[in-house]
Amino acid sequence: MKSIAYKDGITVVNIQSTRMLMAHGFLAKIFAVFERHATSVDMVTTSEVSVSLTVDRTERLADITQEIEEFAQVTSTPKQAIVCVVGEKIRYTPGVAGKVFEALNGINVRMISVGASRLNISLVIDENDLKAAVEALHEAFFAQVDETVFA
Repeated sequence: MKSIAYKDGITVVNIQSTRMLMAHGFLAKIFAVFERHATSVDMVTTSEVSVSLTVDRTERLADITQEIEEFAQVTSTPKQAIVCVVGEKIRYTPGVAGKVFEALNGINVRMISVGASRLNISLVIDENDLKAAVEALHEAFFAQVDETVFA
């Protein structure tokens, strides 16, 4: 483990397909809308019929929502934060995710991204929980400094 980073001011956008299953091209349609409105997406989690994603710039979110509502249901939740636990080969280190969730016991985690990067575990939480989450993770991972990492 090397560090803990965060980004506040995040909005979570939840998109639910109005078709039940086998919505071919659903993700492509969603990302085409974000592309047309020049709005970057930070994190993404998906299932067959729904997508949750995060954006930090919401100037065009009303237009994006209106366009996506032509083929899906859209809700958004502002005042969220992304917290990242960063370290080399973190994805391949047994027990790290368990330690993260143990530290965050009592804090609602809305989204999780692990596999996309070998370097970090990213979580979306409410901004109101940000200070407590960062302090808990710091205590869990840095209360005792690993001399081999921070020599």
